Amino acid sequence: MKLTRFTAPALAIAMLTTTGIVFAQQPYGPPPPPREGYEHGGWDAPPQEFREIARRGFHDGIEGAHRDMENHRRPNVNNRDEFRHPNVPREARHEYRDGFRRGYDAAFNHGPDRGYGPPPPRPY
Repeated sequence: MKLTRFTAPALAIAMLTTTGIVFAQQPYGPPPPPREGYEHGGWDAPPQEFREIARRGFHDGIEGAHRDMENHRRPNVNNRDEFRHPNVPREARHEYRDGFRRGYDAAFNHGPDRGYGPPPPRPY
């Protein structure tokens, strides 16, 4: 009788921890959905020669540049944690960083006509 009392909670815990292990083994997933203002196939499209990990880096670089612009930070890819410590396998870091840098630069160099230009000068 006591065995059945603990079976359901033990089974539930086992299922939850197994799901966590599966997610923990996937260091990166598909690129995030596009933000408003993206032009699929335009300036924000990753180069065709990029493999999946570099495409992910490219999109993350654009997102990082947008965050830097929104917070009026100077454009410096080395200040992004996603660039310095990417959440990708060790052997894919160089490819991810190359894509990240190109996406970051593309977002900052896109121009002020779309609202993505360099941040305004600081008043101090």
